[in-house]
Amino acid sequence: MKYSKRYIAFTFILALIFVSNFYIYAKDSSTLGAFRGAQIDNTIWSPLVAADVNGTTIRLRIENKEYTSEDEHVYMDENRNIMVPVSMLRDALNSSAHVYNKNELLVEKHSLTADFKLADDNGFVQYKGKFYASLDKLSKLLDMTCSFDTATNTLTMTDKSEGVSTVPTKYDLRERQRVSLIRDQGSYGTCWAFAATSALESALMPEEQLLFSVDHMSMSNSFNVNQYDGGEYTMGMAYLAAWQGPVYDADDPYGDGVTRDDLAAVKHVQQMLIIDGKDYQGIKEAVFKYGGVQTSLYSTIASSKTKTPYYNKQTNSYCYMGQDKPNHDVVIIGWDDNYPKENFNVDLEGDGAFICQNSWGSSFGDNGVFYVSYYDTNVGTHNVVYTDIESADNYDNIYQSDLCGWVGKMGYDKEDMYGANIFTAQSAESLRASGFYATAADTSYKLYVVKNFENEYSFKNKTLVAEGSLKNAGYYTVDFDEPVDLESGERYAIVLYINTPGSTHPMAIEYNSGEAYMSTVNLDDGEGYISYDGVAYINVKEKQDCNLCIKAFSDNR
Repeated sequence: MKYSKRYIAFTFILALIFVSNFYIYAKDSSTLGAFRGAQIDNTIWSPLVAADVNGTTIRLRIENKEYTSEDEHVYMDENRNIMVPVSMLRDALNSSAHVYNKNELLVEKHSLTADFKLADDNGFVQYKGKFYASLDKLSKLLDMTCSFDTATNTLTMTDKSEGVSTVPTKYDLRERQRVSLIRDQGSYGTCWAFAATSALESALMPEEQLLFSVDHMSMSNSFNVNQYDGGEYTMGMAYLAAWQGPVYDADDPYGDGVTRDDLAAVKHVQQMLIIDGKDYQGIKEAVFKYGGVQTSLYSTIASSKTKTPYYNKQTNSYCYMGQDKPNHDVVIIGWDDNYPKENFNVDLEGDGAFICQNSWGSSFGDNGVFYVSYYDTNVGTHNVVYTDIESADNYDNIYQSDLCGWVGKMGYDKEDMYGANIFTAQSAESLRASGFYATAADTSYKLYVVKNFENEYSFKNKTLVAEGSLKNAGYYTVDFDEPVDLESGERYAIVLYINTPGSTHPMAIEYNSGEAYMSTVNLDDGEGYISYDGVAYINVKEKQDCNLCIKAFSDNR
């Protein structure tokens, strides 16, 4: 094994201590007896090792995923435990990881649990305002191997339970205090906004328990809709991605027929994942890791008082098997693979159901919750989960021209293309990130910045600032490798190269689809360009009257 210079230095120090102790023992061997070797108290040695390790890059290899201390704040504590942010555990370990009452960590993987109280000696600590957990201690409780290579500063973790599902056969967010307040939409067509806000609230729980305004989402968006018209999940995504909300329910309460346009978002939603239709394993993992998943049903029920042959009131169970398209949004908050098929009013092939939160008040179902069979035609077809909800001061500025978000797609009849939006810096700023949509799974991307943009010939001066790949469709915010400084009044371009396997139209666009709710869309607020090959660019309006869904985020300097 090859050792670094720092470990050779430590060995030299040990040798000196060894010789020194040997000399002392030798001088008075008649009193001390046989020589037993030199020892260093771990309270002295371990902090020295930790300080040295923390002075270099720590690498993590966890189930085919790689991280470094340069990307995440990973460190070695004075007991030589590798500590990682709790927020990192969900994706790194493919687990559920949440802090309760600011002093207890619950991590779940498979059917195993790891429960820690906040204390320095048990692997769960608070450091600089953030919570951290020991990977070594977690591995012992979650049936994972864990080893640390001192030569490369690399920790490796693997799951011993190969082939075992990440999630248990039954799971209910109600039992984890991760379900928001049951509310009633009344006679309005606002189920989509209730489902969106409820899923958003669930994603923040149990660490934060907030109540967001349905009125604001359904009335203060950029679509031409009223509360009776209904809506869909993409409207909620657009509203959140544009930082139009969310706002607190207390500031814009439901049902009074008015909204406030002067309210600023109290959270910034920077990532929303779309789970493939009927990917039940993906839905379960999303509920397990992140919280409630917004989905759609076809319902012949209009309220808790309506009767339908598809709903069994005695068992609170629903299943529709037909050709009608979804018309009602709910939130998946759990599942039971063994839920009896006999509980439904229709004959089914097998057991199993999702546990869903409705917006018809607590008098419906089991205090507002009901079961939807896995065999329902529509459940799990359209699915959204909110995975990155940040404080409202994460960036100072947002630049955008797609307030209605992803309405359609465009492309060159191939799976890749370039798109660019042009913005003007409002002040001296540091450009830090870009937001965009992946229109299907397994999308790869490259982001570039062009400073001092003048015309389409300026694109030859683009500089690569980030690249990567995305597992799910959805909305993403990608931080740049390094910030790009801008001067006040400087025009700049965010260039997105996107590659979506199997797609012919990979770029998300905002356009007038002809639907009534899109009749007021503003397509004159942006300047966009597209390119077949990244060499020759044309103004996007030469191909279609639309805006590209590419945003920019900056901080003031």
